[in-house]
Amino acid sequence: MSTLAAHIRSRRTAHPLVGLTIAAVVWLVLYHELLPFWNWVCGTVLQLPADARWAEALHFFLYDTTKILLLLVGIIFIVRVLRSFISLERTRQLLGGRREGIGNVAAATLGVATPFCSCSAVPAFIGFVAAGVPLGVTLSFLIASPLVNEVAIVLLFGLFGYEIAAIYIAAGLSLAIVAGFILGRLHLERYVEPWVLEAAAVAPGGTQGELRPTWNERIDLGIDEVRTIIGKVWPYLLAAVAVGAVIHGWVPTDFFTEIAGPNNPLAVPVAVLVGVPLYSNAAGVMPLVEALHASGMAMGTLLAFMMSVVALSLPEMILLRRVLRIPLLATYIGVVASGIVLIGFFFNAVIE
Repeated sequence: MSTLAAHIRSRRTAHPLVGLTIAAVVWLVLYHELLPFWNWVCGTVLQLPADARWAEALHFFLYDTTKILLLLVGIIFIVRVLRSFISLERTRQLLGGRREGIGNVAAATLGVATPFCSCSAVPAFIGFVAAGVPLGVTLSFLIASPLVNEVAIVLLFGLFGYEIAAIYIAAGLSLAIVAGFILGRLHLERYVEPWVLEAAAVAPGGTQGELRPTWNERIDLGIDEVRTIIGKVWPYLLAAVAVGAVIHGWVPTDFFTEIAGPNNPLAVPVAVLVGVPLYSNAAGVMPLVEALHASGMAMGTLLAFMMSVVALSLPEMILLRRVLRIPLLATYIGVVASGIVLIGFFFNAVIE
């Protein structure tokens, strides 16, 4: 077995990009044929009644589950390979010494380019403080990194088209820049945990001659990232798709139009209040977002709900509590949540 594994690895080492090209072609074919496949399974193999709500809900569950899982596999792998070219140390160097304003813009942009997961929030925060990055600029990065991430962008593009995806990107970047700038101007550095400043004071100034991984090592990193993230999110993904299927099949179309349409002034604040404590991510919440949209919920309310789930997820807030005292963490949540509410109101007004 070890000899066979070594032989496979040696063959892959010789032609890593050929393997990637073949995998990309297979992925594209699978994604293109996914809907016809489930139409054939449900209509021809299982012979489900076309007018039954339960059959429509089952088709929704099967198709959306496989579609989102396929999207996640491709997105996570590609982004992890791209991230292997950009280290946290390099990001610190790019942001170190930046002033507020310009620094907030640079930090938000880098947050999109270097999408760290919530588990990286604490080391990223300490590293930026050690590099002399202002608090507000650091927070702009921490807002943009999970909010305008590759999963959210690609899934939004796949479900709603490029216009909604572009709106989400613009809104997320604006929120990260403005919220970080406001938090920086409040001068809340005294509410950073003292041990963070002590760790920053003795942090190394950087590493010299960082080793660059080979293409095979980058591929291994991508595969490991897919396994790790899919392994963590699949229960929430299935639960969200199941809820979405129920909404898609049984909830009347005008139900969400009445309670969460653009004419209801409380729709956006309620959506944000529900989303803030919800434990999920872009992959887990997207099926629910799709079903709510199909049931008549206004797009601005949907974007606000999704942003509150992704940007203010419970695990990230628990991790940030290790480096931020309660007054700063509460202010952070309040400023970001208020910005999300304003975004929801704005897009409900301009998107029909």
